[in-house]
Amino acid sequence: MAVEYLKSGKPEVERREDDIKIRNVVEETLKDIESRGDTAVRELSEKFDSYSPPSFRLSLPEIEALMKKVSPGDMEDIKFAQGQIQNFARLQRDSMQDIEVETLPGVVLGHKNIPVQSVGCYIPGGKFPMVASAHMSVATASVAGVPRIIACTPAFKGEPNPAVITAIHLGGAHEIYVLGGIQAIGAMAIGTETIAPVHMLVGPGNAFVAEAKRQLFGRVGIDLLAGPTETMVIADETVDAEMCATDLLGQAEHGYNSPAVFITNSRQLAEKTLNEIDRLLSILPTADTARVSWDDYGEVILCDSYEEMLSIANEIASEHVQVMTDRDDWFLENMTCYGALFLGPRTNVSNGDKVIGTNHTLPTKKAGRYTGGLWVGKFIKTHSYQRIITDEAAADIGAYCSRLCLLEGFVGHAEQANLRVRRYGGLDVGYGQAAERHGKGIKE
Repeated sequence: MAVEYLKSGKPEVERREDDIKIRNVVEETLKDIESRGDTAVRELSEKFDSYSPPSFRLSLPEIEALMKKVSPGDMEDIKFAQGQIQNFARLQRDSMQDIEVETLPGVVLGHKNIPVQSVGCYIPGGKFPMVASAHMSVATASVAGVPRIIACTPAFKGEPNPAVITAIHLGGAHEIYVLGGIQAIGAMAIGTETIAPVHMLVGPGNAFVAEAKRQLFGRVGIDLLAGPTETMVIADETVDAEMCATDLLGQAEHGYNSPAVFITNSRQLAEKTLNEIDRLLSILPTADTARVSWDDYGEVILCDSYEEMLSIANEIASEHVQVMTDRDDWFLENMTCYGALFLGPRTNVSNGDKVIGTNHTLPTKKAGRYTGGLWVGKFIKTHSYQRIITDEAAADIGAYCSRLCLLEGFVGHAEQANLRVRRYGGLDVGYGQAAERHGKGIKE
């Protein structure tokens, strides 16, 4: 049989129309922030978050007062989770080595790994206080050695959320601002009278935040396009409908436009999962959100083979991919386009979201085709360098370079090489002429 959609979401044309509306709103908002700075930022915060303090930046006494509101149990859990993310980030950082090697006699090449010098971390929190996002961005940037880390997070129910601020502070942020949405992204990237701009933006967010990052890319760096949460469950009859439905709705509750896709080769499991989703939506406290996402963006795709399941999964390139089959390792070996994999029924996406150690800021909107998620390496720039330490190497490499530059018609380039051939090789090369082959060359 062919691939069969037992449930489809909103048509792609309607999704594109939504994207266009968001794009226009973001474009005008960023222009306003660039034109009016702090005044525009404050008006936007008042409009969308009903929050307008004397200063959006928290002082150290304010941070300490908020941290005192966190219970000992919650503080222990926050520190445990942050420790897991920091530990994995350190292991990843240790895998990135500077190198220097003499590739030819007298020719030394190398690269250095240098931290980005300033990073703006966005921690969502208007609908749910995203404590874990602080670990993923701030703590990881700190492990990378970023010397200036600023963090923006919106007010939650009209005030800074103590747990979120605690996680941000413990993670190593140097500046904390209670700002959300486009105004936070714009302020960090463009700068205002009171907020110095950063070199790079990181962190997840809603569709407006993701679009703001997209429009600002080039002016600043970004980690990736991490928009509304996406989840995919790939399952066969080795698991039951309750587990599949729970894992789909667990991410659908994030927002009203969070795609949840179920791919299976079992019609019975697909139909039971659809029924189980209906049952769970009748008892889930966040059903008002999850139901809209499931109705508008939920999909159930029935395939006739594992190969077909794999092909569809790679085409969709979902942010989170939960695999529960009799061949999880086969999917690990063959999946090529995704944000992160969660293999087997014993783990789940929420583990990755909150505590297990891998980063939860992941590519959405098919960006998994060309990038992985946020990790310590995103905060590191790898810069190459070269030096030539002998006259012979300078002349020999220069001769090759001279001829290759003129092959492309670049006389000025060639003269950079020719000058070295004359000075270090003692050869008489006419201006704008190709250095001759003298028979020796560099011996490898």
